[in-house]
Amino acid sequence: MANVTSGSYTFDKTFAVDDIIAEAYERIGLVGTAGHQLLSARRSLNILFQEWGNRGIHFWEIGNTNIDLTEGTQTYDFFRDSADGTSATTTPVNGIYGITDILSASYRTDYNTTSQTDLPLTKVSRDTYAAFSNKMVKGTPSQFWVQRFIDKTTITIYPTAASSQASNYINVYYLARVQDVGAYTNATDAPYRFVPCMTAGLAFYLSQKFAPQRSQELKLYYEDELQRALQEDGSSASAYITPKTYYPNI
Repeated sequence: MANVTSGSYTFDKTFAVDDIIAEAYERIGLVGTAGHQLLSARRSLNILFQEWGNRGIHFWEIGNTNIDLTEGTQTYDFFRDSADGTSATTTPVNGIYGITDILSASYRTDYNTTSQTDLPLTKVSRDTYAAFSNKMVKGTPSQFWVQRFIDKTTITIYPTAASSQASNYINVYYLARVQDVGAYTNATDAPYRFVPCMTAGLAFYLSQKFAPQRSQELKLYYEDELQRALQEDGSSASAYITPKTYYPNI
């Protein structure tokens, strides 16, 4: 008789925050944790997620949205969280919070028609934008500059839009941060591939407080698990790199 499989693929969603905490504590030799230890673990897990923000781009946090253009407006704001959007003047673009960077942008015209066109915008540095002589000039946007503040991320367009046509806007791909842990019954904001390194990372963080003699060992496990997860994350499409050719004195 053939063995029966579960037919389920939901372990990463049913493996809630309290399960991750219990597994991490078991790895450092603690079972039956008290209330203050649960709070400590949840705090450490939030810190771990923020540390992941320094580990490069997490492809599951890349999103796509549109920026409706207002004639003559230079800068559009994405606020960090809803606590920053307490008034009409601080409402983020499309109500999206948690954006930490804008990866690419294009000027899209005649949306949803057979003549729809995307014109890629070039991402420029602060110094390049500062060198533009007339930053309020109107025209077809061709460049953008991103500023990353503590409470928000802004995108500044150059030139500014010449009109506020509903069929023309800036289409952007953005990078968001990993969501906070929240309630102990929540699932985490990470794909199943990151459950092993998440658990190993939390065990390493907790060991620094409750089992420092094991910290170095658990750090090696964590870094190994995280490296494998990061290598698997992303797209499997081919990439081609070619050198730029210069022809001096021509």
